[in-house]
Amino acid sequence: MSLKVIFLDRDGVINEEIGYLHKIKDFKFIDKNFSSFHYLKQIGFSFIVITNQSGIARGKYSLDDFTKLNNWMISQFKENNIDILDTFFCPHSPEDNCNCRKPKSGLFHSAMIKYNVDIKNSWMIGDKEDDITAAISAGIENTILVRSGHSVNEDSSNAKHIIDSIKDIGNFIQ
Repeated sequence: MSLKVIFLDRDGVINEEIGYLHKIKDFKFIDKNFSSFHYLKQIGFSFIVITNQSGIARGKYSLDDFTKLNNWMISQFKENNIDILDTFFCPHSPEDNCNCRKPKSGLFHSAMIKYNVDIKNSWMIGDKEDDITAAISAGIENTILVRSGHSVNEDSSNAKHIIDSIKDIGNFIQ
């Protein structure tokens, strides 16, 4: 059986965007996102985080710092009865020209290989057009751009929907 997945960018979608986030004390969940995740879980979705983490390549923080923060974030979801299936991340800088850094779709393809993803019924929620571009390139047509992270150019976006934040998800994913 294939999984319906909500692919999530981290910064600006799950937590407030602060730039090079790597300390637990600086991590702030965006309002009401646990209730949104409960709703999505209830209607049969699994969750995979897809995130660029160029701060590792740029020397802003270490892989260990990222892993500690990611494990803590996943534990916070678990405490709220939400399971994050996996986190796929790109540790490279834009100059590395890797295949995993969004807007390229390598992270999505890795997730699809590891898990039997139902692409047609899966979604990507991101806060930058790069998130949307990567998802569409991977074959995920259901995309949502949130205004809770980076400023977005709504007129030129390829996102299927644009919403304020993940708290409004119930109006679009059913």
